[in-house]
Amino acid sequence: METLANGQAAAPRAAIALASHTTAEIAALAERFLTPNYRNAPIVFVDGEGPWGVTLEGHRLLDFSAGVAVNGLGHNHPDLVAALQEQTRQLIHQSNYWHNAHAAPLAEALCGEFTRATGLPARAFFCNSGAEGTEATVKMARRYHAKVLGKPRPGVITVHGSFHGRTYAAMTATAQPKYQEGFEPLVPGFRYGQFGDLASIAALIDDTVGAVLIEVVQGEGGVSVPPPGFFKDLRKLCDEHGLLLCLDEVQTGLGRTGTFFAFEQEGIAPDIVWLAKALGGGIPVGAVLAREPVANALVAGSHATTFGANALAMRAGRTVLAIFARDKLVAHTAEVGAYLLAQLHAAFDGQPYTLDVRGRGLMCGVAIKGDPKLVVEAARDRGLLLSVAGTNVLRLTPPLIVTREHCDLAVAQLRAAADAVLLAS
Repeated sequence: METLANGQAAAPRAAIALASHTTAEIAALAERFLTPNYRNAPIVFVDGEGPWGVTLEGHRLLDFSAGVAVNGLGHNHPDLVAALQEQTRQLIHQSNYWHNAHAAPLAEALCGEFTRATGLPARAFFCNSGAEGTEATVKMARRYHAKVLGKPRPGVITVHGSFHGRTYAAMTATAQPKYQEGFEPLVPGFRYGQFGDLASIAALIDDTVGAVLIEVVQGEGGVSVPPPGFFKDLRKLCDEHGLLLCLDEVQTGLGRTGTFFAFEQEGIAPDIVWLAKALGGGIPVGAVLAREPVANALVAGSHATTFGANALAMRAGRTVLAIFARDKLVAHTAEVGAYLLAQLHAAFDGQPYTLDVRGRGLMCGVAIKGDPKLVVEAARDRGLLLSVAGTNVLRLTPPLIVTREHCDLAVAQLRAAADAVLLAS
């Protein structure tokens, strides 16, 4: 029995009854009432367990998309579910006018990871998504130059093929015309180089540029891995010109590539890094981590977000980190990710439709000749969920809890789907 603040017992509450619908009815409602900006597949998910999603009809599909790398712990992880259930009974949201019990401890844990990886003290800003993290990063970089260093340098360099979100600065930073067309005018001050091409970035630098924003591994751009030494050279270039190096680890962070931060594999220390996706285990959470002099540019009143750092999201983040540490999921991801990539090479190297197999950790891609969307549909019909990255890459971003057996099943299903579609065309 629930107890009220005055000590009296609260009356039991029954769940509010909601109308049930069939898959066809939900699809029809979506067609009628939702904006047409998504191409939803005709599937309604109602449940899940580990790496499996369960549809309204009770079909189980092996989820190697994981909500686009969000569900790092899979579906319905019992420890995360228990923590969220407890937190919803206590406190879901309060204003940032006050503290809650979880934001500062989560900041301590994340800043500790940043310091472990870089040797630099850091501070954290919490928001709700990767796109909000991009916006906060741009504002922090510009304010640092204008107010801390005293010389405005609003220019920002990003690279073609990037993806940083859909809000205005994030969309402008995303150097892909297909995401920008029809939304002009874009945010001024952005210019674009080439991923992995240091000379193209160096050519864009002048005394108005203050930051470089870049993914360590491009996700939406096609699971593109940087050439050896590129990030060390980029760090040196930024230092020579007084630029902030800002790394988007929304998709690669939290162990996805086999280390807590992907930048650890490059042997560099960024000035700012931002996370989201897996941090909340499905609850919207974003975090910007910055070395202290840069972070301190966000003085009181300079930036805020209503829902950022709410108690439920922060409890989710703390629980996710605790599970990661207890279950050694980063090391597990490195091991199983290497196995998955090897199995993909074995299955797809030498096939007439294969262009490339690449990836890091549990972030893998198979570049193909042909329409990847048709392969994704065929894989779904065989019980496997995955997504498309770039124009021709089959992207696999499974939960970090998957086993070798899950990987074997996924590779077999994907190979069968690819053969059926691409060898028949």
